[in-house]
This record gives sequence, structure tokens and C-alpha cells, in this order.
Amino acid sequence: MPAAVAALTRLRPCLAAAGLGLGLAHVGEPGLCPAGPAEASAAATMTPGRRREFLAGREAARRALRAVGVDCGEIPREGRLPVFAPGRSASITHSAGIAVAVARAPGEHAPLGCDLELRPLPCDAARLVLVPDEESLLGEPATAGGGPWSLTGLFSAKEAAWKALHLVPGPAGTASMRTLRDLRAEPYGDVLHIGPRIDRHVGPRIAPSSRPRIASRAGQSYGVRVRMRVQVRVLPVGAGVFSYAVGWADADGRSTPEPTARRS
Repeated sequence: MPAAVAALTRLRPCLAAAGLGLGLAHVGEPGLCPAGPAEASAAATMTPGRRREFLAGREAARRALRAVGVDCGEIPREGRLPVFAPGRSASITHSAGIAVAVARAPGEHAPLGCDLELRPLPCDAARLVLVPDEESLLGEPATAGGGPWSLTGLFSAKEAAWKALHLVPGPAGTASMRTLRDLRAEPYGDVLHIGPRIDRHVGPRIAPSSRPRIASRAGQSYGVRVRMRVQVRVLPVGAGVFSYAVGWADADGRSTPEPTARRS
């Protein structure tokens, strides 16, 4: 376990270059306790192991936020999702007793999501992660000089993308995401571009035959489909991997400050 923590600590400069603060905590740390009544109430309903994991994750998130210059008190939850005060946002992940969080400074709008997997997935789990058009990725080089994408790496990358996409305001972007198989992963160099297989639709749906007539009316606009594609980097951590969202990607595989929109 100390080796995994050391490997994660060495990622700080890489994450900082991507505008991310890193927070680490371990379930065995002394002094882990709720930061307020909402955390205490949530922790009281959990088994001892899950309680330590929950508290370690909250502490990791506070440490990640401090790394980008933001203080944060207690972090309540809605369902299983953490709820942050305005101006504060982080993504939390756990594996093998280690909690990791990444955070961005207030005002940054790049996607935010991370995932840690220290236990490799068995091969028969592929059916839960990939669809046939993605199976070839398992033998594809991750970088020019690297090895192939592992099933654990693809699972972790999709988990990080899932979290990032769920932080996008409004439910339309995630309505088609029920399982990881509803996300499609495509390699671009040393990163994966991942997004829903069905693009988000924004605005009124207008039949193609009506467009010329409707477009001439004042105030009318076409519907727009938004490609919610997240760039995700997968890094080795001992026998496992750590994945995090790097930014948005356009249809041509280039970085873009916002999700790509096109008329439909």
C-alpha cells in the first residue's frame, strides 16, 4: 500500500500541469472523522469499513481543494454523489483502502473526473465494460512506445469519464448513460476520448422538411446536438491504474474548451 501512495504522490506535477489539485487519504489514517453533521449522519448508517472509506474520500477531497487554494468544510451527499458548496468541486475515487480526489480551481470549466483501480479486472468482466466495436482496443498500443490498453485501464477511463459527464449541468447529457457500455472509447495518441454513444440534444427538434420555412421565422432556431466527448488519460500505479479527465474533445480529436455542438 505505501508503494501505491508513493506512486500516486509522484503524479502531482503531471496533474498540476493539467490544472488539477490532488488529494490523498488512507482508511487507516488516525483522526479521520466527519467534518460536520451531514457527514456524521451519512457515516452513521454505514458499516465500519464503508465508513472509513467514506471519511477518507471526504478528507481526500478537502486536501485536493486546498491544493487549488480553496477551503472546504463538510461535504454532504445526495444519493451516492457528493454535494459541494458553490465554487467548489472535486471528484473522489477509492481502491484498496486508498482514497484519491482531484479538484479544479473555481472558474475552471474543464471536465472533472477520476478513478483509481489497484485490483486488475478479470478478463470475463470485458462484457460489462466494452461492446464489440471496442474489443480491438485491448490489443492497441496506448502510446507510441507503450503497451496495449488493459481491460482495467479501459474500465477506469470510462469510470472517470462517467463522473466527468455527470457533473455537466442538466440531465440531458447523461440520459443515455445507464452502464459503461453506453460510453464509447476511442484512442487518440496517449489519451482516450470517451462519451455517450448518443449525442445530447439541445433545443427543439425540427423535421428536415420544415427547416427552410421555420428558419425564416424570427426567433426560431434549429435543434443542436452536442458531442459530449471527454479526453481521459490513464496512468500506471503499480499493478493498477489511475485515470483522470484532461479536457473536452471535438469530433476531430482536438482539444476544445467546450463540448462540440452541431446543428441537427
